[in-house]
Amino acid sequence: SEDRGVKDLRKHVAWYFKGYPVGGDMRRRLATMESLADLDEKLSELDLDAPYPGADVEGPRGRTGHPRNATVPAGWMDTRELSDEHRARLHEAELDISGG
Repeated sequence: SEDRGVKDLRKHVAWYFKGYPVGGDMRRRLATMESLADLDEKLSELDLDAPYPGADVEGPRGRTGHPRNATVPAGWMDTRELSDEHRARLHEAELDISGG
């Protein structure tokens, strides 16, 4: 949905504009956008002729430390077979994150 997409965009505003002369006020405004129309309005204020900041701003994004250990629910590894209930729950979870 648009709402979910906008929320995801807001989380990464700092990454998207790292190194660009956007300014703190614009970053804050982008981090509080309410809709795609709001995003379009705010982006229209940016200087599209601003130069690319170069390789200095490139690099790892996200977690760069040690990988986290995977955890699974209690009893998950007890069998390799899925019950009908577990299969249905997995299907519902996949629909929830994949959009269908």
